[in-house]
Amino acid sequence: MPKLAQIKHNPPSHENGIGLYVHIPFCQTKCSYCDFNTYERIEGHIPDYVTALTNEIEAWSDLLSQPVVHTVFLGGGTPSYLPVDKIKHILSTIHSSYQVYESAEITLECNPGDITLEGAYGWSEARVNRVSMGVQSFNDDLLGLLGRRHTATEAKQAFHTLRKAGFKNVSIDLIYGLPYQSASQWSDTLNEAVDLGSDHISLYSLQIEEGTPLAVDVNKGRYPTPDDDLAAEMYEEAQRKLTTNGFTQYEISNWAKPGMESQHNIIYWLNEPYLGVGAGAHSWLDGQRFFNLKSPTRYVTAMDKHRKRTNQSPVATMQTPFGPVEQVDVTTTAIDISETMMMGMRLNSGVSHKRFEKRFGTTLNEVFSKEMDRLATMDLIEITDEGVRLSDKGRLLGNEVFAEFISDQ
Repeated sequence: MPKLAQIKHNPPSHENGIGLYVHIPFCQTKCSYCDFNTYERIEGHIPDYVTALTNEIEAWSDLLSQPVVHTVFLGGGTPSYLPVDKIKHILSTIHSSYQVYESAEITLECNPGDITLEGAYGWSEARVNRVSMGVQSFNDDLLGLLGRRHTATEAKQAFHTLRKAGFKNVSIDLIYGLPYQSASQWSDTLNEAVDLGSDHISLYSLQIEEGTPLAVDVNKGRYPTPDDDLAAEMYEEAQRKLTTNGFTQYEISNWAKPGMESQHNIIYWLNEPYLGVGAGAHSWLDGQRFFNLKSPTRYVTAMDKHRKRTNQSPVATMQTPFGPVEQVDVTTTAIDISETMMMGMRLNSGVSHKRFEKRFGTTLNEVFSKEMDRLATMDLIEITDEGVRLSDKGRLLGNEVFAEFISDQ
């Protein structure tokens, strides 16, 4: 491996376009497994938060000279919990402040219980063209265990409501490896997702995160510890069933009908620039990673203090946090290479020889020949003329593969 400090570090510029992530931290109730930056029962903060959010959107537009936006993703939290007029205001501000591609993918995450026909029409009027619905399971007992506030029937009704409102790109999230979840229950949930006519399906193995109510229940023996071997079997069952039913797996956790891949998430996996706005939102711009204050109230206060505009871009010289930004990390060559490999290897297409060489001025083989040879011998990766990618076996052992591409230089 050559000295990474000698390799040209040329992170992509925001001037070529960005993905825009908008964090909405509000939930009616927080699910038992969730450790995301979300808050329940603080609805009274919504007006001030949306004001601060739109101020931040406008401030970054000024600082980055109205960048081109390829994708917009409203995540959370539960964006669908906001009143429709607030969603419209946020997206209107984005469209008036940035150069949003006419064909830009604009995604709204939603809870099935929030979906009404009137609301769905309102999202469409706001130019949302993709909805990601957190179904998680089509089994009511398991939904109860997760603390979800919808039933399987309500989830299916919500999907049909979105179709009636004209949404042609609807994704659903499912979780496997749950306490008490059987292989047959998982198979039934997959069948329901396929029969529903979903355009995109994301599958996530349950992670027991310390500090969550579910972790407390597992640690106290109220629920059994999830079975990793059974979870692996569930993953393989999903691969078979979804492929048979017209879905293409394009990333470790994601399957799509042709042309329905998540363009916003592909920006992450290709390690391309994105801006995150809102409490706790993360960004990757011009060689720097940074994130905002997590607390919605602290975030609102910080944005209120930052009403004074500045002509100096914080991305270029961010020595101290700007406005709501809490921490900034300048990315080294070694970190950029490692992150490009770890994120890119999640894609079924893997890491492209051409993209890697264009970005770093050297080849994959020059940097990782020993690691790639070792992983290929173990049947964990495949090396092709186009690039390097995970094998079927490697997808089950992804973290072990990714660790090979982390450098301490």
